[in-house]
Amino acid sequence: MVSGARGKNGESERRKSVIAAGRDDTERWHDLTNFEDSWNARAMRAADYIPAGARVLDLGCGTMSLEQFLPDGCVYLPCDLTQRDSRTQVCNFNAGEMPDLSDADIVTVLGVLEYLYDAPGFIRRLAEAGKPIILSYCPTDTTANLDRRGLGWINDYSLSDIRSMVETDRFSIRRHDQIDQIQSIFLLCSPSPALSPPKSVLVLSYNNVGNFGDRLGYHLVNAALPSNTEVTFANFKPWNVPSDDFDLLVLGIGNSLFTPLLTDDLVHLLDRIPASVGIFGTQYRQQIPRHRLEAVLDRLTVWYARYQEDIQYFGRGRSNVQHLGDWLISAFPMTTGRNTQPLTIGDEIWDDLPLDRTIQHIQSCDKVLSTRVHPLLCAVTSAEEVAYREQWESGDENPSGKFRSMLIDVFGRTFPEERYWPVDRHAVRSYKRLVDTSVATLRADLARLLT
Repeated sequence: MVSGARGKNGESERRKSVIAAGRDDTERWHDLTNFEDSWNARAMRAADYIPAGARVLDLGCGTMSLEQFLPDGCVYLPCDLTQRDSRTQVCNFNAGEMPDLSDADIVTVLGVLEYLYDAPGFIRRLAEAGKPIILSYCPTDTTANLDRRGLGWINDYSLSDIRSMVETDRFSIRRHDQIDQIQSIFLLCSPSPALSPPKSVLVLSYNNVGNFGDRLGYHLVNAALPSNTEVTFANFKPWNVPSDDFDLLVLGIGNSLFTPLLTDDLVHLLDRIPASVGIFGTQYRQQIPRHRLEAVLDRLTVWYARYQEDIQYFGRGRSNVQHLGDWLISAFPMTTGRNTQPLTIGDEIWDDLPLDRTIQHIQSCDKVLSTRVHPLLCAVTSAEEVAYREQWESGDENPSGKFRSMLIDVFGRTFPEERYWPVDRHAVRSYKRLVDTSVATLRADLARLLT
């Protein structure tokens, strides 16, 4: 080694004189015996940032140790001050030279920046190509005890300096990790859009029961909320709402509000959360004390009503009401049931059944009778004929009203109970399109309220 021939102190002084003269240390970098084995660990760490199948341009490739650590399918493209093998692009970075970056998916710059006279200019030239960069550097923050010139390092940047150098309109630091006692590694990428501050959302629903329809909305509301939300789920029964502060309340996930849920606790909750969106319908409407539901509706920022009949009963004249449609239909693709054995859906639908398998089972049949509204909604996307049996769970002569509301929303009319009728698939497709449009508006409202 050069350092071995001259001795440690002599080699240190030689490096300082090279730097003082403003020259490249070609004597050092032409001889591979001057490369330290410990630098392989840096190459191994750099490979953790590289996706499989990438074309990797390794600037200042040295012993090309990075190649042995690359993930499957990668293509290695070496570049250095001197020829390392037949693939090597030869460039003198201190002379302003830069290799062809057009074929590269990602660029590595490991143990190079310390030896550049114009590191900011080098970074600017890299940035023009717009490629992700894996960059290592030994900042002054962790090397105060070292003789930087004696090591051959030309410049002295702190972590703050590095950040200022690379964070431009073309680059941002996606990751910064310290890889040993003195070295940092940075993943530089095109800047991402600024993140909105995190917002806290409370979703209050009946998703803790086993019923198919009451659980489906859990997935839909999660898909509708923007990325800056942190979600807490709570339930009507038992009432398990935490006392935390929230930015937004989502009341319902497509289920129904009815008399037992219209409590003082609910009104107080609406009073303490600054914004609220309702995603629900109603059932057993004749029994609902109008003043109790109006107290809820008055406090909602927006009520996305499930059915037109919900609006006509309780939302008429309100400016904060929009027709969502039954958004659970979004979970049911249009398909064709091919099993000719009639399917009857009863109380077993409460048994915490797997949602995906339940949907597939319902949609496999071409003739379905349901005692629950959302299995029927699922069936109309696939069956040739359907029928329903009304719910009478309130203890009096009044039905739930949900089947009628859903049928009028989807088909424009209701049908007799327990009598099969052919499904109008054109009407179902039209309804799905209406719901898709309404859900897009809902997503935009949620994003606006949480910005």
